[in-house]
Amino acid sequence: MERTISPARRLAEEAAAVIAEKTGVPTHDLSLTLGSGWGGAAALIGKKIAEIPAYEIPGFMKSGVPGHTGTITSIELPNGRHALVLGARTHYYEGRGVRAVAHGIRTAAATGARIAILTNGCGSTVPDWGPGTVVLIRDHINLTAASPLEGATFVDMTNAYSQRLRDLAHTVDRDLPEGVYAQFPGPHYETPAEVKMARILGADLVGMSTALETIAAREAGMEVLGLSLVTNHAAGIAPGALNHAEVLEAGRQAGARISHLLATIISTIDFDKE
Repeated sequence: MERTISPARRLAEEAAAVIAEKTGVPTHDLSLTLGSGWGGAAALIGKKIAEIPAYEIPGFMKSGVPGHTGTITSIELPNGRHALVLGARTHYYEGRGVRAVAHGIRTAAATGARIAILTNGCGSTVPDWGPGTVVLIRDHINLTAASPLEGATFVDMTNAYSQRLRDLAHTVDRDLPEGVYAQFPGPHYETPAEVKMARILGADLVGMSTALETIAAREAGMEVLGLSLVTNHAAGIAPGALNHAEVLEAGRQAGARISHLLATIISTIDFDKE
């Protein structure tokens, strides 16, 4: 019986073929999605092989969010493995649909990547976690009322964020806290009441990305490591109003430190173990 391929997977496979052709790298081992503040890590993890404007690859578009590069980059790691850096993240609030949100991760999986590292800038509901705090995501709450899965596709999310990879991160910095991330649809920031609700539900972090991508990664059988940079206290905890300029500034101030942290974590990964 001929295997039926979903339109989303078919598009991802087309994108992966173009990436292989343009980079000269037939397969990648790891995908790296760099959120606000994390962009400097790409230059630290290895040798750049190729950088492609995202719009040249099927299914990708120019990023509509300040702080995102809009490129897809292939990097050779010191151990000879290859990382695919996704600098063209599509957010759910851009209105392009959940397939577009998951396309980057699905494309990475189609290139052969078995590990997905997802980073973001976020708000904190924990008073002690102020701007500049890096938090390992141990679980998430999806408040978008959407899913990248289609049809009767049932994916276990019990261990969505890899314990193995979190343990590796703790070998680099044993003091890294772990928390639960809640994805809101955005693009508006959350109200104080919504933040209070999220906190009651168990969320330590609030943002507008990551959870939907994690679901798609788990569907593809990828291990996921999630890291959040706290760029601000969330509404009702923060002393004043919120704005995106503050998010970018917090990311800029923490950029060198967190990029070095992420690069060191990547250098510890044993790709032969899952």
